[in-house]
Amino acid sequence: MKKRVLALVLGMSMMVSLAACGESKADNASASSSKTASSSVSEAEDASAEGSGEETSAESYKIAIVKQMDHASLDEIANAVAAEFDAISQEKGIKIEYEIYSGQGEQTTLKQIGDQAIEDGVDAIVPIATMAAQVMTVCAEDTKTPVVYAAISDPEAAELTDIDYVTGTSDALNTEFILEMMLAQNPDVQKVGLLYSLSEANSKKPIEDAKAYLDEKGIAYTEQTAATNDEVIAAASALAAEKVDAVFTPTDNVIMAAELAIYDKFAEAGIPHYAGADSFVRNGAFATCGVNYTDLGTKTADLAYTSITEGMTDLDDYYLMDGGIITVNTETAAALGADYSVFADMGEVVEVTTTEE
Repeated sequence: MKKRVLALVLGMSMMVSLAACGESKADNASASSSKTASSSVSEAEDASAEGSGEETSAESYKIAIVKQMDHASLDEIANAVAAEFDAISQEKGIKIEYEIYSGQGEQTTLKQIGDQAIEDGVDAIVPIATMAAQVMTVCAEDTKTPVVYAAISDPEAAELTDIDYVTGTSDALNTEFILEMMLAQNPDVQKVGLLYSLSEANSKKPIEDAKAYLDEKGIAYTEQTAATNDEVIAAASALAAEKVDAVFTPTDNVIMAAELAIYDKFAEAGIPHYAGADSFVRNGAFATCGVNYTDLGTKTADLAYTSITEGMTDLDDYYLMDGGIITVNTETAAALGADYSVFADMGEVVEVTTTEE
């Protein structure tokens, strides 16, 4: 049974994360960034109804979608959540109004957004990524407003389980599989660079898993950590100077935010960058294996609608999304001279090119 009291320390400055290979189970104005409002009943229809004196009897719900920050994976999830709310609105003949916010990676900004959402009387909050989920859970503690999170790699470590008003989707990372991809592509790997942020809670276990795997295989590794874009760039340069054979980064938002600034350094040095989310690969990293974030966003929206209309009693603590999708950046592969055909025997391969989204 989910417990009713949340013991969470918000003094942390962590920023947390995304992606995986897995299987199922202040005021608002100061909270900057993207804000989108939508309804299953169009403005034209509303205006028509008002003009004719008709009153709509459709059920109406209000939902806040809160991204931890702006980057490709979180944007994809938010858009998928919004699209599913639109689809549900049309299918059920109801009205779902939602707004999309970004906390810009700032805990204070997220708290402002969450407090305002509760004050506005939203029916549910959909936070995307771990810090956002933790902050929204605290904001909703008194009202027990449903919090239905998206893309939490380790809900238990994030202390988001056994809470009666919280559920969501997990994109737990299969670190071993990604490292097996690395060895399949280059069996002669001798030294691996581990690039991550110490402030990312979801990076802790994947890095521990990576070290254990590499130790078992007798492969050396070196670590570089960073907390800002400039530090990420410096860390990438240090790994390139060490001439590592490959670099692994888990689902780390700090590194992801700087991927466009570092991918060419690795490519020029002939170092494939394996990462925890397809957003890295779309921004220039070599390859990953993870979940489909559009599917994850769709599932999250369905859970949010269920939480509003049927309650949380029959919902699990979280739902682990299916993975198995290998994403490869063909431009980076060409720059590396890397043959990625070996991945075809390991799972479904999706080819992408570098974008700045």
